[in-house]
Amino acid sequence: MRRFFTNRFSCNILIAAAICMNFGFAYGGSFRKDTIYMHMKKAKSKNSYLKNGLPFSLPPLKPGLTSYVKINIPKADDKLLTDVEIFPNPVTDNQLNLKYSLSRNSNVTIKIMDILGNDILTVLQQRVDLGEQKVSYSISNKLTRGFYFVRIVAGPESVIKRISVL
Repeated sequence: MRRFFTNRFSCNILIAAAICMNFGFAYGGSFRKDTIYMHMKKAKSKNSYLKNGLPFSLPPLKPGLTSYVKINIPKADDKLLTDVEIFPNPVTDNQLNLKYSLSRNSNVTIKIMDILGNDILTVLQQRVDLGEQKVSYSISNKLTRGFYFVRIVAGPESVIKRISVL
């Protein structure tokens, strides 16, 4: 029963629409632009920030001038141990100098190993502050002539450098 009334109602609507369109096309009169005399006034919008700029002024950009301040903030992915230098190499005056930089406080261990990887000396084993560090160590009567490796361990990182003693 429900389908019957739905189909009947749809057919009536379709016929009414066809009759209205038929009268509309048969009249053939000219169309007017607008027959309404009262128009609603549009509310004046506030100033757009995109068209009129920002409510504050920015300094002018000069393409030739750039200035910057370098701020050193250690990141999680930065290396802890950097700029490792060992001098003089080859060691001739029985004095070994080490220079390295730490990006944060850490436990540092400096060891001298032979060619086979055996520990010969422990130069330093302590907690060290961040920044550039210098260590001098006297190797007189402690190392014979030959090649050695200096292993610097700071936290989870390690750097190995080769030295020769004459």
